[in-house]
Amino acid sequence: MRLGRLPAPARTTGAGSPALLLIAHGSRDPRHAATVDELVRLIGSTRPGLRVGAAYLEHSAPRLAQVADRFRTAVAVPLLLNRAFHARTDIPAALTEAGLDLPLADVLGPSPLLLAALDRRLAEAGFDPAEAHRTGLVLAAAGSSDRAANAATRAVAAEYRRTRGFAAVEVAHASAAPPRSADAVAALRARGLRRLAVAPYLLAPGLLPDRITAAARGAGIELIAPVLGAAPEIADLLLQRYDRARASAAVAA
Repeated sequence: MRLGRLPAPARTTGAGSPALLLIAHGSRDPRHAATVDELVRLIGSTRPGLRVGAAYLEHSAPRLAQVADRFRTAVAVPLLLNRAFHARTDIPAALTEAGLDLPLADVLGPSPLLLAALDRRLAEAGFDPAEAHRTGLVLAAAGSSDRAANAATRAVAAEYRRTRGFAAVEVAHASAAPPRSADAVAALRARGLRRLAVAPYLLAPGLLPDRITAAARGAGIELIAPVLGAAPEIADLLLQRYDRARASAAVAA
């Protein structure tokens, strides 16, 4: 599955660099914050000397206002896959409300590193890439009321099928918009595919990943990957977004 073949960001000390402030949505599920904490540790170990912290938009602590005094010199990096409402509106508004005028990095998707993280999680679930040509995959995302965000997920599914050789890849949404997991499974089975797998295109555990897992099990699918979580590829991608935003801010200064 080509794990480890993508170049990681330069492992510089980060001394004297602006901090990396990871901004996550937040969840009432404690596993969400635990995953963000693990990513913060992983980023810090990948880039020694770089100060890394996290803040949340809602549900979890700390909020941006609570960390503002410690992150006046930082790059804000959204822990988001697509450029939907949270990225376009909520995060800029929250930064302004907290009195933080920071460079804002781009969202994570699209990126080959996300596909590599999907590879990793499917492999952990027992998927054999040699079986891809006869496997139908459900790429299960959160879903959005933003059509462009849903279109971006469909583009990821198409690229994943093209580069990994799956028989078919169908997108399912756990909320906000169809199709649901049952629809994606039905579409794959209508093509005559009987070997199916589910890969959540989500960053942390919580209500929606649990809903995806329950639907997959209800459909008789046994091969269900974990969420992307604190994968090395996600940490590297966050650092890429940080580096790019930092460089753009330096040019604009």
